[in-house]
Order: sequence, then C-alpha cells, then structure tokens
Amino acid sequence: MLPKQEVVAMLLAGGQGSRLGVLTKKLAKPAVPYGGKYRIIDFPLSNCINSGIETVGVLTQYQPLILNDYIGSGQPWDLDRLDAGVHVLPPYQHIDGSDWYKGTANAIYQNINFIERYHPDYVVILSGDHIYKMDYQVMLDYHQANNAHAACTIAEIEVPMEEASRFGILNTYEDGTIYEFDEKPKQPKSNKASMGIYVFSWDKLRKYLTEDEANPNSSNDFGGDVLPAMLGAGEKMMAYEFSGYWKDVGTIDSLWESNMDLLNPKVPLDLSDESWKIYSRNPTLPPHYISNEAHVQNALIAEGCDIYGALDSSIVFEDVTIGKGAVVRDSIIMPGAKIEEGAAVQYAIIGEQAVIKANAEVGKRPEDMENLEQWGLTVVGGGYIVAPNTVIPPKTMLDADDQKEEI
Repeated sequence: MLPKQEVVAMLLAGGQGSRLGVLTKKLAKPAVPYGGKYRIIDFPLSNCINSGIETVGVLTQYQPLILNDYIGSGQPWDLDRLDAGVHVLPPYQHIDGSDWYKGTANAIYQNINFIERYHPDYVVILSGDHIYKMDYQVMLDYHQANNAHAACTIAEIEVPMEEASRFGILNTYEDGTIYEFDEKPKQPKSNKASMGIYVFSWDKLRKYLTEDEANPNSSNDFGGDVLPAMLGAGEKMMAYEFSGYWKDVGTIDSLWESNMDLLNPKVPLDLSDESWKIYSRNPTLPPHYISNEAHVQNALIAEGCDIYGALDSSIVFEDVTIGKGAVVRDSIIMPGAKIEEGAAVQYAIIGEQAVIKANAEVGKRPEDMENLEQWGLTVVGGGYIVAPNTVIPPKTMLDADDQKEEI
C-alpha cells in the first residue's frame, strides 16, 4: 500500500492545440517550446513541486511521444519519487474494451484507480497549456479554511470584458461563493474567468465523476457538465481570486505575446526569481557564442547558439545559428533553427530545425505595411526550408509536410 497523500494533482496534457497550427501538428500543446529553454508543461509541473505537491498524474493523448520523453522520470522537477512522483497516464484498455479520453472529466474518471492508490483528501485539476506561477498550497488553504463544506474551489482571474466570451465565466456573490458557471457565454455577466485550475474534495469529485460517466447525454467535460451538475445539486463552490501573471497560450498570437512578455521588465513574470524556480529538462550544449560582428539587444539566448548577425527583441532557443548579416527582430526562433547570411526574420515564429536560407525575407513589421489588415505573424513549421532570396509575406503559415509533397 502506498503512503497516503493529502493532495494529488492531475494535469490535463492531452490536448491537440489545433489553433497553434503547424507548431502542434506533430507535438502535444504542453510540449511546445517556450521562453528560450522551457516547454509549456514546465510551469504547472514546477508549480506542483514548489507548492509541496509530490504526486502528479499527467494525462496524455494527442501526439504524446515527445512529451512523454520530455517528462521521463520527472527528475528535473524533483518528481522522481519512489512512492509518489510524476506518472504519465495515457488512455488504456479495460477488460470491457478501450476508450480515448472523451473529455476532461472522463479523463479523470478513467484514472480514478490511480488517484485512489494515494487515498487523497483533495485533488487538484490543472491544465498543461498555461503560463503562470501559482502556489497551489495557498489555494488549497483557502479551500480548507474558508469553505469547510465546499465541493470545489475554482481559480479565477479578471480578463478584459471583450475577451470574456472565450472563457468559462464565474458569477459570484461578494463572499466568493459561485452561484453560476457559464461556459463561454455569448453575453457574459462578469469578467471573472476560470483559469482551469480546480481544487476538489475527493469524495465529492468521485461521486460526480461517476454520475457524469453514467449520463449518456453528457459530453464528459468539467466546464460543460460536472461543474454545472455540482451547482445544480446545491453544492458549495468557491472562487479563488488570482492576481498574478497568467496567459493561455493556445493561439499563435498569444504564444508570441507571452514570449515577448519575458523581454518586458514591466510584466510580472520573473523567470530569475530564486524563490519560485521554473525547472526544465535542459540539453547538454556549450555556452552560446556572440561574435564581435553581431549586434544584440533585449534578447534571451539559450545554450549552443552561434550569433553573427543582428538580434533584437527576440527569443532564441538552443542550438540556433544566426548568420553574418542576418537580421532577427521581434521573433521566436525555436531549437535547432538556422538563419543564414543576409536573411531577415521579423514578427515570426520559426519552428524547430527549420532553415531560412541566405537573403530570404520572412515576415514584416506592421509599420511597414500599406494595408494593416494584411499583417499578421508569420509561422515557419519545424523542418521547413525557406529557399534563398524567397519573400514570405506576413500572415503566412508554412508546413514542412506540404514542402515534401511538392518535392
């Protein structure tokens, strides 16, 4: 029998992330590179260990290979524990057949046996595709101290009213009690958005998961089914207000914006904070090299890079080469990409192992556009080769698989 754990965290990491286009065509969204040396999943995993949560189940499904390899034993996050630690939990075959995870609630339901091994009092449900730092223990204390009979506490953050329809919206009384949960409403009543972070009393959650699974009309989703069912049954549910940095990086624009936030000293996301480190699995590479001909300002540069050109307001991952005379501005250059001599990359995301050949132009600054409606970020998928002297206009997304078909 395994030692009792007061809290078990379940991290939902099986999403496709289709709005990220070619960046997630062969990669689960939580495994997308972020911030020069991280992957998105590093943030919830680091939050768990920093919060004292030692047992984490990571539920994978879509394109899990790289994500599974990255998590491995959990050693980078100090989650390689004998009687606890991190566990990758893909869908599996039961005696009466097998099922993919049909929804967020069904994914947890299929892993009730895993949770029960640790006899927890509470289960924390997390999403694997958000950038933020949070002490889950403080949220758990709020759930315990203020709401002794609460079934669930939901983390909420205020968003601009014009964006509220993109989120699950919490309508609450002054004391934080939730009286209505509205999943992506067309006309939201408030701007208190659910962050997709839940603390459940396990006995309550188990009951409602079982009932939801037995309901043939359910979509087996927390926001659409389980939370409304709890409210409808009169369960006490509370909102926990979070005021720090939080970003849903589920779109090309939001992923780019969140990376650029790391270069802005006014944005409260400090990756150098020793009191709340974000851990990651790092490659063994030599220090980066910046030549005496290079011009670099306001950039993050990872290990193994060789910089010979101009680099401004950009995030550069490991093992990237920027050639002599090349210019990279306001862009994200993912691991192993090559920007050859004389090439220009502006307002773009360059995927892993992509190559921008000599004198090619990728993307454009918005102020250089005659028609701003035609402007947008340019995305070059992993492994794509942009031919020499080619001009790739703004708002273009290039897929290496299409290039192989052309060849």
